[in-house]
Amino acid sequence: MAKVVIGMSGGVDSSVAAYLLKQKGHEVIGLFMKNWDDASVTLTSSCTWEDDLMFAEMVSKKLDIPLHTVDLTKQYRQRVVDYMFAEYERGRTPNPDVLCNREIKFDIFIDECLKLGAEYVATGHYCRKETVVIDGKETHRLLAGADPNKDQSYFLCQLSQNQISKALFPIGELLKPEVRKIADEQGLATATRKDSQGICFVGKVDLPTFLQQKLIAKKGDIIEISESFYEGKKTTEDLKELSKAYIYRREDGKVLTQHRGAHFYTIGQRKGLNIGGTGKAMYVIAIDVHENIVFVGRGDDHPGLYRRALFIAKEESHWVRPDLSLDIEHSKDFLVRIRYRQPLQNATVISKPEGLYIVFEKPQRGIAPGQFAAWYDQGELIGSGVINN
Repeated sequence: MAKVVIGMSGGVDSSVAAYLLKQKGHEVIGLFMKNWDDASVTLTSSCTWEDDLMFAEMVSKKLDIPLHTVDLTKQYRQRVVDYMFAEYERGRTPNPDVLCNREIKFDIFIDECLKLGAEYVATGHYCRKETVVIDGKETHRLLAGADPNKDQSYFLCQLSQNQISKALFPIGELLKPEVRKIADEQGLATATRKDSQGICFVGKVDLPTFLQQKLIAKKGDIIEISESFYEGKKTTEDLKELSKAYIYRREDGKVLTQHRGAHFYTIGQRKGLNIGGTGKAMYVIAIDVHENIVFVGRGDDHPGLYRRALFIAKEESHWVRPDLSLDIEHSKDFLVRIRYRQPLQNATVISKPEGLYIVFEKPQRGIAPGQFAAWYDQGELIGSGVINN
């Protein structure tokens, strides 16, 4: 059996993962990460790091495993939070959870685990790992979790083969109700504790308030783009043109009201616009942070909400399975998602010298630059990348 260090978050998933590892005979050590301590921007005080640590301590004591703590607040702010600020300032929509896994949990945290003599590092993610030998070399497959409602493989879409080689996912074969049942049967303090919500390790926040730590609020116009704008547009099959988002100008629509800063909004957003009496709901279809304009469209079937293709620059594409990466001018059909819990969509990934184009079978709603697109083949996560436009 191996020496395994598990990230104890104070939640039910990592608690049960630790229990299962011990049941298998591993030498289990808990490690709690303190990543955020600024409660001034959270909407609730019921999920502070102190509460998380208290639950992690109770579970560790119950399971009779040692628990260590490590303060990673400086690294988390530099690698995740500062990245978020920079992306929103550019008018993009980042996914901090993906970055947190790549930069913190499976990078700095792994280093801390190795200091404790770990052979493997475990987490409470709902995903699976399989190691196979291909051409005499070990290859690690990252598979979707058995629970379709909780599959968290998307959040791990930026991991490398080296990072996956050290990882264990003890609850990947279980359904969430089964995890709760095990926690209850074993009398773990986290059995009925609610799952954390919001930004990874920060909690549930009011995003504009959070962003105003560094981004200045500035009033600007919300402009409606009517459906007539699209008449005769986007009939091309040219990849570069097909993958580009529509570019709107002030004169293309009419001013409805004002907002408090274009970088506080994201494509597809409905709440927070404060526009009433329009019959159909209004949705953000584009933002221009340079002119400080938010463009909106009326109704969830508005053409500005949908696109058939997206582009990922070469330097921002990542293959979880490098041996399956596409050669230039080659293409392959995959199942793709552009956000967590989105049902997988049929699409073709096309490799070009400048990067990857993803063309969907059906137009997709709310494609936003900065998001991660992840592609799968028969339940295996093959690669991912940051949406460029």
